[in-house]
Amino acid sequence: MQNKIWFKAKRYGWGWRPVTWQGWLILLAYLALVVGAFLLTDSESHSDSDTLISFALPFILLTFCLIAICHKTGEKSGEKIPK
Repeated sequence: MQNKIWFKAKRYGWGWRPVTWQGWLILLAYLALVVGAFLLTDSESHSDSDTLISFALPFILLTFCLIAICHKTGEKSGEKIPK
C-alpha cells in the first residue's frame, strides 16, 4: 500500500493544509464536531462564562486529535525545503 500524504506542510510557519479528499473529510469532520460541541454546550449552559469553560475541554481534545492526524498522515516539516 502506498503512503499518500493527506496534508501538505505550509510553506511558511507551522501547520498543514488538506490536499486529498481524505484530508478535506477530516477537516470537515473536525469543524462539524467543534460546532456541534459548542451548540450542545451552549444549549445546556446558563451563562457565557459557563459556556466557555464547558466548551474548552472538548475544543482542546478535538484540536489535539486533528493535530495528531495531520502529523501522522501529513508531510513532515523537514521534508519540504523551499528553493
